[in-house]
Amino acid sequence: MHNVQLMLYDGVKGLDVVGPVEVFASANDVLTERGGAPAYAITTGSLGAVAVRTSARLRLVPDIDLDGAPAPDTLVAPGGCVPGELDLSLVSWLRGAGPRAGRLVSVCTGAFVLAEAGFLAGRRATTHWAYCAELADLHPDITVVAEPIFVRDGNIATSAGVSAGIDLALALVEDDLGRDVALTVARHLVVFLRRPGNQAQFSAQMSAQLAHREPLRDVQRWIAEHPEADLSVTALAKHAGLSPRHFTRAFTQEVGVAPGRYVDQVRLEAARLRLEDTDDSVSRVARACGYGTPEAMRRAFLRALAVGPAEYRRRFASTVEG
Repeated sequence: MHNVQLMLYDGVKGLDVVGPVEVFASANDVLTERGGAPAYAITTGSLGAVAVRTSARLRLVPDIDLDGAPAPDTLVAPGGCVPGELDLSLVSWLRGAGPRAGRLVSVCTGAFVLAEAGFLAGRRATTHWAYCAELADLHPDITVVAEPIFVRDGNIATSAGVSAGIDLALALVEDDLGRDVALTVARHLVVFLRRPGNQAQFSAQMSAQLAHREPLRDVQRWIAEHPEADLSVTALAKHAGLSPRHFTRAFTQEVGVAPGRYVDQVRLEAARLRLEDTDDSVSRVARACGYGTPEAMRRAFLRALAVGPAEYRRRFASTVEG
């Protein structure tokens, strides 16, 4: 029996708790439906075993007192804590209990608890995209990667916000019990078992700022609608009615990312969605998304996602049975 323990505290995000719990509990259901024994013993705990209020004011009553609780195989730190205002008694408890856990997992801002307890030093980690910069500023010894929905480094796994905790829990079930069980759980929960850990947390348009000036906003729309077009700085500046130098400076200032980088993100997203949702050949996708050649698109995928287009489609196309 694999013991999964979730830390509760006032202000915890309810979905960060319930999402992973549902995944592990559903895995037990799948096993028992097949005539086997449950694989996970799931408990929630708080310091002193006191009831807590979630961020939505839902009252949760824990199963156990974290103090004196047996070491779990998986210890989950859900999000909800405010960076810089952590419960120091919870951090202190985690410093002592964490090394005894088989693996440490965080959902959303739960990464700040792991970081404050010292478990993310020298490791790669992520959190909700809105807090990645703050995590990096507070803990410069952590390699914070903002784009993935979850990151695993050794026995520690960190995930982005809310639904990413479900993705990570499914990945852990797949590790523990195999892909077939994890896929069945995904079907039961009506989610897709197809989001890789390094898939972006958000779309290129969502992650960037919307420009203040209409000419620049129009350029952003043009890029999204025409990834196959000439999207050089010269061409985009002409579209905006600005000089290339003025355009580059204004776009970077208002959007928060340089034009070339923004174009790269939009093209990658467009290609990824075509691979997931169409039967177009890799060559056709490459042309439609402005890469020109399949090799250019392959290099872009490897650089951003560590997987080539063909393998990406094989793993994550929307032809998953449901």
